[in-house]
Amino acid sequence: MTITESDLPGVGKKFEIELDDGEMVVVIHNTGKREVFRRSDPDADSERVFEFSDDLARTIGSIIEGAYFQPVEPETQETTLPGGILLEWYELQPGSPLIGETLESADIGNRTGLAVVAIQRDGEVLDSPDADTTLREGDTVIGVGTPENCAAFEELLTE
Repeated sequence: MTITESDLPGVGKKFEIELDDGEMVVVIHNTGKREVFRRSDPDADSERVFEFSDDLARTIGSIIEGAYFQPVEPETQETTLPGGILLEWYELQPGSPLIGETLESADIGNRTGLAVVAIQRDGEVLDSPDADTTLREGDTVIGVGTPENCAAFEELLTE
């Protein structure tokens, strides 16, 4: 898959994404509006498929990214953000030493460098959890960090 990015002076940015059966074009306007176009082949005209406001586009992006639901339940799931930063999901397995700890007492950030940005619990997402949030068996911890931070957190999960 090839993604080509280009500036659209006075408009915003354009991203052209090669697909198996054509091409998708995403235009992000300086106003925040997003437009999604489809081309059956590189020589065809683009057809607009969707137009989204900034808020709706971010919500849809979060859904597609998996912030609300993970169809597969691996122990970890990795997404690379710009700059090589990883966004990963970790399920707290039975016997994890973090079960029963608060985020503050677990001291995850200082011990590993990983920032906990959300917790999935019982079909809900706790975004930006407080320091007094207690970790429970079966929670999915969503963290952001470097590959080294993530590796250190994985070790902490099984100490």
